Amino acid sequence: MKLFHISFFLIFSVSWSSSFAQESLPPHIKDNIIYPVLDFHPWVGVMPVANPAMAYDPSLDYKVALDLYGKVKDSTAIHPAILEVARTYNLTIANGVPAGKIQIAAVIHGGLVQAILSEEEYHQKYQTSNPNLVALKKLEEVGVKFYVCGQSLGFNNIEVEKITPIVKVAISAKTSFVTLDQRGYSYLNVSED
Repeated sequence: MKLFHISFFLIFSVSWSSSFAQESLPPHIKDNIIYPVLDFHPWVGVMPVANPAMAYDPSLDYKVALDLYGKVKDSTAIHPAILEVARTYNLTIANGVPAGKIQIAAVIHGGLVQAILSEEEYHQKYQTSNPNLVALKKLEEVGVKFYVCGQSLGFNNIEVEKITPIVKVAISAKTSFVTLDQRGYSYLNVSED
């Protein structure tokens, strides 16, 4: 499987996004960050890079399989892995890739299945609205496809009817990544646990 090596920048951004998720941006970021398409959260923006050594090539099709897992640690906040889906999209657009050349498939598994519960189920479990649903809807609008591991749903005792219809149920995360790889998608882990 094609494996992207996560750069220092991505690791830095993931750790910072969870550290400051609902706080205001530090001035050095706030004064420079841009939001080319998605702007539903402060940490989905990207920092411009002048004259990058590894520039995006708009002639390529950018097909990315994002690995989303973890636990719901703050039920009132959008999960950091979901924010990274938006940052991945914004980063690609910000660097000149046309929207029509971007195909992102986000595969959700493990404890993160709790983040995709329907509004009613999430409220019943956490006594608050599901902040992830707004993000999922915005990402769906720009063409991101979401899949959830059917095995994770089963192990977590979650019926398909209890999750948002934005996310489609796959047999498993494993088979999803193998299938996406065979279809030319590059694997990228954007989760932090």
